[in-house]
Amino acid sequence: MHRDVDSLYQSLKGIMEGREGKVEVVDRERFIKGLDDLVREGVFNPEREVRGHARWIIRSAALSDGIHPSSIIDLYDAMGREEVGGFTVPAINIRGLTYDMARAVFRAAMEGEVGAFIFEIARSEMGYTDQSPSEYSAVIMAAALREGFRGPVFIQGDHFQVKRDRFKGDREVEIEELKALIRRSIASGFYNIDIDASTLVDLEKKGLVEQQRDNFEITALFTDYIRSVEPEGITITIGGEIGEVGGKNSTPEELRAFMDGYLSSLGKGVKGLSKISVQTGTTHGGVVLPDGSIARVKIDFDTLERLSKIARKEYGLAGCVQHGASTLPDEAFHLFPEKGTAEIHLATAFQNMVYDDPSFPHDLREEIYSYLKEKHRGEWKEGETEEQFIYKTRKKAFGPFKKRFWDLPEAYREGLRERLKDRFLFLFEKLKVFGTKEIVDRWVKPLPTRIDLQGEIENS
Repeated sequence: MHRDVDSLYQSLKGIMEGREGKVEVVDRERFIKGLDDLVREGVFNPEREVRGHARWIIRSAALSDGIHPSSIIDLYDAMGREEVGGFTVPAINIRGLTYDMARAVFRAAMEGEVGAFIFEIARSEMGYTDQSPSEYSAVIMAAALREGFRGPVFIQGDHFQVKRDRFKGDREVEIEELKALIRRSIASGFYNIDIDASTLVDLEKKGLVEQQRDNFEITALFTDYIRSVEPEGITITIGGEIGEVGGKNSTPEELRAFMDGYLSSLGKGVKGLSKISVQTGTTHGGVVLPDGSIARVKIDFDTLERLSKIARKEYGLAGCVQHGASTLPDEAFHLFPEKGTAEIHLATAFQNMVYDDPSFPHDLREEIYSYLKEKHRGEWKEGETEEQFIYKTRKKAFGPFKKRFWDLPEAYREGLRERLKDRFLFLFEKLKVFGTKEIVDRWVKPLPTRIDLQGEIENS
């Protein structure tokens, strides 16, 4: 680890030029060769200034190499007009080993000429995985540089969720905290944001409009706010949600009640949502059986198709978003594009590939599970088996054990990258996004982006 900023720049002498201004890589081969070390400086260096400069160098070098953080809104608008379609955009949550997993995604994307894919991280995940927006964005860009990917990169704030209890206790404090997260995320290149106020839906109220009122009014409030702070020339893609994942299935009547209320609450002339998340039978992480395996979940694809058609034809949205889908059986994935699903969120299955890999160090796995049983014992519900408890909580080890994961042997991590690449290729094929690089290049035009060095330091 470099002790200070001068030491960091000295290590890059003859490799790149520029400091606190435009970065120009003058020896790309050496820069890429040293990128693994540079990204570690941006993640683990104990000095905030060094972390901030490392992240700024990575993001600046990515821009100069033709890698642009982008909004997917123009593509989604075209989907809403039914000028393009037939595929479902995968949005991939990465909770741990982020650099390695992102490299695997880019490998698969390049092999399949895929352009329509999203990296995302939820508000809650940022906490338990110890990944700030600034870190997450820099690591994704480093992975793109490392694998030689060029073009738009879509980074998304998933489930920027309003916490119900905190909202009911002090509405303004919760709103201001989420606004602060939005500002930090946009500064880090998150040009796609999903607002989730579905936690505020109150099914005990009379009538669908009143049930959805807090949801659509708060979603409109945050839409207005995002439009007021988005960078000049960039229109951020915004999603909303009508049914909390794991709850009852959504209905056409709920979708219309939400959208009509939302549009009437939105500021005059303000660009609204591009997509809408619905509930069709899944739950995040899947339903865990006593032996730790995942129950087969039956998705209501007819409802998903019906709601996506309403979203497009009546409101001009790209369609509906399916959450909690990564642990579904393989034979289900081809149905999402067939039913007109705009976007699908995938997370837990990739986490499982790490933990359940036979080559994952046994001692480390046992140490993690012991930590979970001690640290999170209060989450162990009565009647729950140890396997169910571990499966449910092991995502929360990615933060405390982050460096241990990153320090796993290169042979293991390269093997994991290849196994993940194969899985991503399978999903990309089933979701019919092979060949979408040409489509994305046609609809998404990268815009000049300024990366604020001081902001990188403050957010590091």
